[in-house]
Amino acid sequence: MTYPEIIAHIFQSFPMYHRIGSAAYKEGLENIEQLAEMAGHPEKKIKTIHIAGTNGKGSVAHLLASYFQELGWKTGLFTSPHLIDFRERIKINGKEISEKQVVDFFDKYQEKMAKITPSFFEMTTILAFDTFASEKTDIAIIETGLGGRLDATNILSPILSVITNISLEHTQMLGNTLPEIAVEKAGIIKKNTPVVIGEYHPETFPIFEEIAKNKNAPLFLAEEYIGDLQLSGTYQRKNIGTFLKCVQVLKEEGRKKKEEISPSNFEGVPEGRGSLYKNIIHTAIQNLFKNTGFAGRWQIISQTPLTICDVAHNPAGIALVMAQLQEFPHRNLHIIMGFVNDKDIDEIVPLLPKNATYYACQAQIERAMPAEKLFQKLSLANLNVLKISNVFNAYNEAKQNADKNDLIFIGGSFFVVGEFLKKNDTSG
Repeated sequence: MTYPEIIAHIFQSFPMYHRIGSAAYKEGLENIEQLAEMAGHPEKKIKTIHIAGTNGKGSVAHLLASYFQELGWKTGLFTSPHLIDFRERIKINGKEISEKQVVDFFDKYQEKMAKITPSFFEMTTILAFDTFASEKTDIAIIETGLGGRLDATNILSPILSVITNISLEHTQMLGNTLPEIAVEKAGIIKKNTPVVIGEYHPETFPIFEEIAKNKNAPLFLAEEYIGDLQLSGTYQRKNIGTFLKCVQVLKEEGRKKKEEISPSNFEGVPEGRGSLYKNIIHTAIQNLFKNTGFAGRWQIISQTPLTICDVAHNPAGIALVMAQLQEFPHRNLHIIMGFVNDKDIDEIVPLLPKNATYYACQAQIERAMPAEKLFQKLSLANLNVLKISNVFNAYNEAKQNADKNDLIFIGGSFFVVGEFLKKNDTSG
């Protein structure tokens, strides 16, 4: 099959959580273990950092990937979901894997996978691990898909585990309370392996402490960064703090093992090279987009009027983004928004600014919340809202209504942002 045929096939044949929701969620590691055996256990051939969390794990993953690329390491990056093209999920040194690599993998394993019947994410995970092993990456930064304990990525033995933060999301699968969700995320903590917690919460941190202690895993807590390192979005201070703590822990572990920078071993900036360390940190952040193709997080599309998109899609993430929108000088605020159908809008609506014009839209996926439903919810909250189902049509309407001093925001889900970016890219 050709690459377009394979992409059409996997979207049709493999249950995909981000498109159809919980019906695609497969609990347990049996499938991924069978897939790993099928592929010759590529997860045992790669050095990895494993990242879980409710929000921020994508940002931290990209920051770490940029850092290792600045060190000169051949760096794999596995994230989800994609915004425009499937291959965004699997990158090496910031470049999406080739169409040929996807085709070759399916030519080799399609019949065996059909007998295992994996989910879309399980299939994508083993493709990533197999590619990183074949390409002999020096390090691979791996983001969980959902949860941690039973996530398909959790067959790894990483050199560092990271849990960015915990808030209520996917409660039908992970639990209805923060402690329950924390237990699931803490499933990535491994024996004798350091773990960085990105954010302190009194309900969840004791759980991480107990599990880490039982596994003899050194536990470290990050602090929100306040300094001169810049990344678009003030809410990224927490993610920069987590990233910096990860680098610090890696350096300390490297010193304990008396190892220096080398793709063949666990890194740490050698003694006496502090200025190099600081320069690498700065350039990793400065070159984040160039190094990794980082997109969809407080991404500025246009300056006149100022147009920003962000994939924040749960109450905790949206609260941060809405607060930052209000900090930007603007005359009028236009918010183009759409969600997936299982999102609890009643928790989100109170977080939305009253002084904005809303454009209720929906992404062209099965799981999208109908624009009419969102329109009704926003109307009941006495918000000024228009219903324009098509994402890009909603943007064009907002752009027509806005003057040069206004602010336009596009968000609510990965799929709304992805559709917008795809159309905006092809429209020039």
